[in-house]
Amino acid sequence: MFNIFRLGKSFGHASRGFFSLIREEQNFRVHLVFTVLVIVLGLYFHIPVWQWCLIILMIMTVLVLEILNTIFEKFLDMLKPRLHEYVGEIKDMLSAMVLVAAVASAIVGLIIFVPYLYS
Repeated sequence: MFNIFRLGKSFGHASRGFFSLIREEQNFRVHLVFTVLVIVLGLYFHIPVWQWCLIILMIMTVLVLEILNTIFEKFLDMLKPRLHEYVGEIKDMLSAMVLVAAVASAIVGLIIFVPYLYS
């Protein structure tokens, strides 16, 4: 059945994790700054709902991948990161994953906002 106490505890754990990311992960903070900037631009230009949907999807994709990147990097650090040469490669690939998503988001953002900036 539905347990409000357990739900509250779950939200507490999630909040603690989120604020830990903000406190400890510089790249996550950078993504959040760009998130705020994009939201402000979207509100300023009164973009349509379908563009909001794209922007929210891209923002959440980048943030989720950044969280996964952080999780896997911390996990790899626990497993003695210098034990195997592949650990460094894996960490680089994880960072590349986030970079690809961030570049894709920037391209989508440009496609959406450049016409507003020139009109």
